[in-house]
Amino acid sequence: MNFEEAMNELRSLGTAQNVKIYSRHGGGDNMFGVSFANLGKLKKRIKVDHDLALQLWDSGNFDARILAAMIADPAKVTAPLADRWIKDVNNSVVGDQLGSLLAKSPVAGTKMRQWLKSKKEYVRQVGYVVLTVVLMRENDITDPDLSDMLDTIESEIHGSPNRARHAMNNALIAIGIYRASLTAKAIAAARRIGEVEVDHGETSCQTPDAIAYIEKALARNQKRRRC
Repeated sequence: MNFEEAMNELRSLGTAQNVKIYSRHGGGDNMFGVSFANLGKLKKRIKVDHDLALQLWDSGNFDARILAAMIADPAKVTAPLADRWIKDVNNSVVGDQLGSLLAKSPVAGTKMRQWLKSKKEYVRQVGYVVLTVVLMRENDITDPDLSDMLDTIESEIHGSPNRARHAMNNALIAIGIYRASLTAKAIAAARRIGEVEVDHGETSCQTPDAIAYIEKALARNQKRRRC
């Protein structure tokens, strides 16, 4: 599939209802409104096509950028490319997809550590998305490093930009679930943090209660191990 074909396909799959939904998430005016279900089907058809991903991203179209992050080759994501793409992120939906891609790339650790310190809303958000996804995969982040990250989350979450707070809360949850040696510390930090307020706009999205989420996930994992 070439660039023109991909854009035509996206255009044909868009709906006015999805445009309204994604607009509430900050998608902007340049979008077709393609559902994630249809984006997933396109991803399966295209598989990995890094050159096409570069063209789709440069189009500036909301749906095209999500698809770009889905079909880009993580192994070909360089630090300059990551730096260029992060400058374009202006909404949390594209930020989530970019974070998921970068977490599988060779620059995941470097960019994550750099962006966790950023004061910019979406840069910090993507940094914590990378951390969350990395924790769900095999990783070499040490306990002392993660412990320091928990300390940072606890001390900075309430003063961080809106969507960064949501991503930081998710990262805390991921540490509690995927690093057993730090589960108790994550829960204790969440208890001290209390409710994390995030403005999700006119959407049904919610920021989860970290303690309840961690405990439910661990109980579910324990039940699976007994079966």
